[in-house]
Amino acid sequence: MAIPVEQRPLYRAFIDQGLDSWLARLPEQLARGLDRKRYGDLPAWEKAVAKLPALPEAREVSLGSDTVTVACELDESRRRQCESLLRKLAPWRKGPYRLAGIHIDTEWRSDWKWQRVAPHLSPLAGRRVLDVGGGSGYHAWRMAGAGAAFVLVIDPSPRFYYQFQALRHFVGDADGGRTHFLPVGIEDVPEKLAFFDTVFSMGVLYHRPSPLEHLLQLKDTLRPGGELVLETLVVEGDATTVLLPGERYAAMPNVYFLPSSKALCQWLERCGLINVRVVDEAATSLDEQRSTDWMTFQSLADFLDPNDPSKTREGYPAPRRAVVIATKPL
Repeated sequence: MAIPVEQRPLYRAFIDQGLDSWLARLPEQLARGLDRKRYGDLPAWEKAVAKLPALPEAREVSLGSDTVTVACELDESRRRQCESLLRKLAPWRKGPYRLAGIHIDTEWRSDWKWQRVAPHLSPLAGRRVLDVGGGSGYHAWRMAGAGAAFVLVIDPSPRFYYQFQALRHFVGDADGGRTHFLPVGIEDVPEKLAFFDTVFSMGVLYHRPSPLEHLLQLKDTLRPGGELVLETLVVEGDATTVLLPGERYAAMPNVYFLPSSKALCQWLERCGLINVRVVDEAATSLDEQRSTDWMTFQSLADFLDPNDPSKTREGYPAPRRAVVIATKPL
């Protein structure tokens, strides 16, 4: 079977990392994740990425700044062509990016989240990292910029896969080929993998109808002594406080359990993780999540009670997020 050009680095990386048990599953997982019959818009996203014009070899890439930036000289015609093609991949939710002078102002100021998380991490230099539900890969690029040896984003959205491929077109080999994307969910990771040094799950847990199962799946991906970084919606309360919303929370239909941060810590300990600590907790601001020219759909401001922004329009507490870090025992 011929492997598409853009997928070859992923296969090579799995071979280099010794992920043999997972390597055998890649063809089926990629075929399912990029099924043109299942995802009607996929051919248009694929075409948009394929039509991005060649870029000059001379470029400056910054993966360590708040805005992931690729600076290179393009004439106005090619710059407009790039912008038009990148817009075909919208909505852009995680960022920001600046690519050849094109500022992609994403829905989320993901750099703010990274600023809250990064100071509390074990140094990423030389580590193997899994980013679960990583979207277009903004945080993964930042992880590579922090020196991670191998970064794998998993996210079942084919739109995010093609956004990542578009970003790869601009970044080129500036990351040393250390950053990769596989369009699957956590349930597709081989059981008891025990491979990654650091695993991130940010903005995923509240979408899982079985949150403890998700935590155990994350734990299984970690090597003994590895670090889990969990960021999720929480509510205020004690160790027994858990909100189970009705059909929707902040207009989202797929939100299940919102624990207090104390309850979340208890969940992690029940799953056998140690050194569990909350390193950040704060309400989500309207400046951090909002509609933009690159994400023109409704956003947080539209999902809050117009008369009381401390509540969602369903009457629940407005979004509040916590970052919890824990360790898998040796």
